Amino acid sequence: MKEGLTESIDLGDAIDLHIHTGPDVRRRSLTDVEAAQQARDSDMRAILIKSHVTCTADRAQIAEALVGGVRVFGGLVLNEQVGGLNPAAVEAALALHAAVVWLPTFGGQPPTRTTVFDSTGQLKPAVREIIALVRDADRVLATGHIRFQESLAVVAATREMGLSKVLITHPEWPGLNLSTEQLGALQGEGVLFEHCYLNARDRAGLERIAAQIRAVGAESTVLTTDLGQAGNPFPVEGMRAFMADLLRLGFSPADVDRMVRNNPAWLLGL
Repeated sequence: MKEGLTESIDLGDAIDLHIHTGPDVRRRSLTDVEAAQQARDSDMRAILIKSHVTCTADRAQIAEALVGGVRVFGGLVLNEQVGGLNPAAVEAALALHAAVVWLPTFGGQPPTRTTVFDSTGQLKPAVREIIALVRDADRVLATGHIRFQESLAVVAATREMGLSKVLITHPEWPGLNLSTEQLGALQGEGVLFEHCYLNARDRAGLERIAAQIRAVGAESTVLTTDLGQAGNPFPVEGMRAFMADLLRLGFSPADVDRMVRNNPAWLLGL
């Protein structure tokens, strides 16, 4: 990385849609309030706090009120701890102003994936009910850690049912490992692809993400950090590094601006 490039990155009006904060069942490097304070002090527009085990929409409102000067959003991950593919939990979270509903990431001990398919290979009725709830609230449905064929079926259902905001969660993550061809199959109006700095901290990960962004275009991309784990950089540091790395790889300032400001703002309705 060029000397001083990271330090010169302006986070003004940037938005990070994927930050893990405490309290949590896993060790985190900062609390909801501390994440909001760091974002505010960096002139960011908004952050979104995420937990794999509980709703964060109510916590986000408290952090925003305490800190001021930055928007703080939360959401719900449909893991076993909230009843899995549970429309009642989604309805409650949306009433609490959840901005994003993620399909399952992990479930059970040891961690396993919960499928969105029934025994016949069709989407479970609960998934379609969840899509309808998110659509009616004009919020974002994110794919979580579901597999490619499941994401294909979910995206097809969102198009059929009129849900306009879909976020494909970190397709570069080794647990998903989607190809650029698979991204192309998922691409379409209202579908954005999230790429996380957590998966871009080595050369191979960064170059893989850069190739995926070029395949679908900056107009279909959102940059997040997925940081907050104990021992990792703070989210604001990760966002600066991510932006600097992509600028170094030849992405234009306008493209980076779209991926960290315009696209996430559209998802949040800002």
